[in-house]
Amino acid sequence: MKLVTCGLPYANGKAHIGHLRTYIPADVYVRYLRLKGEDVIFVCGSDSHGTPIVVNAEQQGLKPRELVDIYHEHFQKIFRELDIEFDYYGRTDSHYHHERTREIVRRLLENGHIYPKEIELAYCPNCQRFLPDRYVEGICPYCGALARGDECDQGCGRHLEPGEILKPKCKICGTPAEFRKQRHYYFRLSAFKEFLEKYISNLRGTENALNYAMEWVRGELKDWCITRNLEWGVKFPTDEELVVYVWVDAPIGYISFTEKACEKLGKDWRDIWIDGRAEIIHFIGLDIVYHHCIFWPAMLKGAGYALPSGVVASGMVKVEGKKFSKSRGYVVWVEEDYLKADLNPDYLRYYIVNYTSHQRDLNFSWHVFRDKVNNELIATLGNFIYRVMHFAWKNFGKVKMDVDEEVTERIRRAKETIEDAISRWEFKEASDAFMELAGYGNSFFQSSKPWEVIKEDRNEAERVIASALAIVRALAVLAYPVLPRSMRAVAETVGLDIDSSTLDTALDIPEYVKVGKPEVPFERIDDEKMEELERIMMERIRDSGEEGEKMDERIGIEEFQRLDIRIGKVLKAEKVKGSKKLMRLEVDIGNEVRQIVAGIAEEYSPEELEGEPVAVLVNIKPARLMGVESNGMILAADINGKPVLLKPEKDVEPGARVR
Repeated sequence: MKLVTCGLPYANGKAHIGHLRTYIPADVYVRYLRLKGEDVIFVCGSDSHGTPIVVNAEQQGLKPRELVDIYHEHFQKIFRELDIEFDYYGRTDSHYHHERTREIVRRLLENGHIYPKEIELAYCPNCQRFLPDRYVEGICPYCGALARGDECDQGCGRHLEPGEILKPKCKICGTPAEFRKQRHYYFRLSAFKEFLEKYISNLRGTENALNYAMEWVRGELKDWCITRNLEWGVKFPTDEELVVYVWVDAPIGYISFTEKACEKLGKDWRDIWIDGRAEIIHFIGLDIVYHHCIFWPAMLKGAGYALPSGVVASGMVKVEGKKFSKSRGYVVWVEEDYLKADLNPDYLRYYIVNYTSHQRDLNFSWHVFRDKVNNELIATLGNFIYRVMHFAWKNFGKVKMDVDEEVTERIRRAKETIEDAISRWEFKEASDAFMELAGYGNSFFQSSKPWEVIKEDRNEAERVIASALAIVRALAVLAYPVLPRSMRAVAETVGLDIDSSTLDTALDIPEYVKVGKPEVPFERIDDEKMEELERIMMERIRDSGEEGEKMDERIGIEEFQRLDIRIGKVLKAEKVKGSKKLMRLEVDIGNEVRQIVAGIAEEYSPEELEGEPVAVLVNIKPARLMGVESNGMILAADINGKPVLLKPEKDVEPGARVR
């Protein structure tokens, strides 16, 4: 059995394109698992607590629960319209969730993993209250950037404990805060360091998540304050004047929502979360790796619960090449911008999974979106499917399925490629595989010319169309997890019950196939619609007041000259043990030999690299990847998510500067 979860959307705002980087791939993954015949439970829910919800509710004259009601329903609607189907979608302000959270906190208390401590907290003398999290802002003690109470969101990104922020002031009234003492409760995170190092070493998942988590664990782990001064939240079991911090409460939703899903499905949640009889896989954004790979497993271990088996983290999202920013207008709202434009949900699902590898950054561009739909989904997949179905319906109606062996072998290879890609959470590879099969089908159909053959030999034309129909039926199954709405319609046209199908169904060849009157699978996106959507975005950017010089992200020559880029020569190359993507290189940069780790092992072999020139950014801070120190960065172009190394046109001595 597998349990798949998604990071909980915060019930404090509307769904945007960044959210979908988690939820669409997770839904695709679950659908493929079910096609493989696996028993899967898929859960998620609204994150209903925390200071931002309280602040936003106050500003709108609402109670926190009323605000949560609005956005809980909003996200459910968005998920329905995008065919993202959870077995249970809960909310963390529910009674059953509060009970499960308090039970786990009590276990941690009983096991000695939580202790009280008197600390100094920011207090607003004007509002006459302690200032939790987003009620306070000040200066990060680590990097000096402007920060909010629990995170340096403008600078180094570090988690901040209560009382750490410098020069605090009340975010509500602007009054400088003073520090006062109060008793709070801490989780002994520092005691789990050895456990976490071993756990993360064996954890499955995307390399971006595992590398980031291991770096944190090998550093200093501080005990973690897990209570806050709020009325809205889960009451702390031994002190109901305090509530449990939202990052304790929210992931426990994975457990409480599993309980409700199991009630519905007739299963026992204890098999999963107590006895560990299931794989637990979390799909999250890269920004919450710390919480899911460090805080969460330590809590589970301390409370005696089963541990997650895998953490799958997506890359970040850009919009039109710019850093995603709601305040600056670089955002695509799912409902207002996409769904209200009456665009097929399958188009967005395909773009999200096929633009690039899941753990790389995704750029959403309306022009690229249109081109991928028109040039790939329509020109390759839709064109092939419709031509074959229309020819079969018009000329035969019922086709005897005498299928070419090469066609069967092509289908088998596509199926195996997809199975392998999904096991590695490489959704682009999976979608590329069924698109390549469609491309092969187009070539087969075009070169066989059944429209000419039928004039002379009807039986031979039927054999051609039988092979082409076998590809169509296979595509209906293999592409269904990515394009469920469109492929369901195709499956019905060629007599396939998609709900009872498995991946093996792609290879099942019935004696006859009856073909119904087909509909065009995909409608072309016209330029006028794209121009309108781009106009809406540009107006949003202008309205944000962040245009002109403020929006100019170009750098000066002085900033460029700070980059020490040199031509190096690869002396030795070898794959990093335990990684499919990382290569360890020894590179001569003129005055020294540097060890550099680069994510190029899937595109280049050690033999191809040794002796070759490469461009190296020399003055970048060292990093550790899979436990190997890297002192430099190899520069490469990103071509459809794959690295292509930059090389000089002529022979250049190692150490030559790039200017």
